[in-house]
Amino acid sequence: MTDTNNFAHAAMMIRKPVEQVFMAFTNPEITTKFWFTKSSGMLEKGRTVDWTWEMYDHSIPVHVLKLVTNELLIIEWGEGDKKQLVEWEFKALDDYRTFVSITNTGFKGSPDDIVSGIRDSTGGFSWVLAGLKAYLEHGIELNLVADRYPKELGNH
Repeated sequence: MTDTNNFAHAAMMIRKPVEQVFMAFTNPEITTKFWFTKSSGMLEKGRTVDWTWEMYDHSIPVHVLKLVTNELLIIEWGEGDKKQLVEWEFKALDDYRTFVSITNTGFKGSPDDIVSGIRDSTGGFSWVLAGLKAYLEHGIELNLVADRYPKELGNH
């Protein structure tokens, strides 16, 4: 496995203006409708917040490295040697459509650990984008992330 292929990626067009799509990832009042359940605050350059998935009893620190309104968001999340980068690119296709691209890098460990992390991250961000699309375009909260692994099945 080469470092140039060591990343997870998901992308999707959302039929909403770029301002709305960008805000959905920076404002936890919106993000909690399709991804995590709690946040200690809005994303702002240089700020560190905690994101929590209550259904999985999991929290993660998120540090905003770069934020260019309606264009780019780069965070570092995790702790210690498990820190990774996540980059969102937002491209306005026109006044009513936005293409969002998410890339997660920094996977470490054995080749199996890296492949597993990339697979889980690619799938996870695909669920996030699908949930965002349903919420922004149709006002539906699909609970895709929450329902991915019901508590009855244990932690995955």
